[in-house]
Amino acid sequence: MLYIRSNMNKTIELVNAWGAFEEKHPDSSIADFCRFYLSQQQQEDPVLPKELTGGLQPKKPEALLSKIMGRIVRLHQLYGRMALEGTGISQFEEFALLNTILQLKEPRKSEVIYATIYEMSTGTDLLNRLRDNGFITELADPADRRSKRVKITAKGEKVLQASFKRLTQLVNMLFHDMGRDGILLCIQFLKNVEIKFSERWPEDKGRSFDEIYTSVMSGE
Repeated sequence: MLYIRSNMNKTIELVNAWGAFEEKHPDSSIADFCRFYLSQQQQEDPVLPKELTGGLQPKKPEALLSKIMGRIVRLHQLYGRMALEGTGISQFEEFALLNTILQLKEPRKSEVIYATIYEMSTGTDLLNRLRDNGFITELADPADRRSKRVKITAKGEKVLQASFKRLTQLVNMLFHDMGRDGILLCIQFLKNVEIKFSERWPEDKGRSFDEIYTSVMSGE
C-alpha cells in the first residue's frame, strides 16, 4: 500500500510539473517538457554560480541571459571572421544577405534588408559591396521603378557554398558540448522571442523605446 501511495505521489508531482510547463509554453510537445524536466533535475544547486561570464554579473536572470547571448553573438562574429577567411566574404552579415537573396529569389533590396534585420543604411552598404564584388546583380523592378531587385550570381553561389560549409563547422564547434537535447531546449524557449520581435521590428524601428516598451508590456 505504501509503495502504491509513493508512486501515486510521484505521478501527481509529474502531472503538476507538466501542467505548469504547458501553461507557460502551450505550443510545446511532451518531448520539449521531458528535456526541460530533465535539465531541471540535473541542476543540483538552483542558485546561479557567481562566475558565469566575464565582467560583472547581472543580478536579474533576464539580464544575465541577455549578457550571455550577447557574448555568444560577439564570439560567433569573431570566430566567424576566422572561419570565413579564403571564402570570398569576410563577415557573417554578407553570408546572411547572400543566403536570403538565394532563398527569396530576386527580392527587392528592402525585402532582403528587413528579412536579415539590418538598418537600411547598413544593409544598403553591404548589398553594394556584394554587388561590387560580383556576388549579386541588380535588376529593375517592373512593379516599381523606384526600387531595385537583386539576384545572386554564379560567383555568389560559389562563395555562398564555401562559406556555408565553414559556418556549419563554426556552429558545430561553438555548441559541441551542449548536446542535442540542450540545443533543442534552447530553441524551444527562445524561438518565440525571435519570432515576436522580428515581426514587430519593421513597425517599431520608427518609434521611441518608451512607446515600444509600453506596447510590449501591456500586451498590445
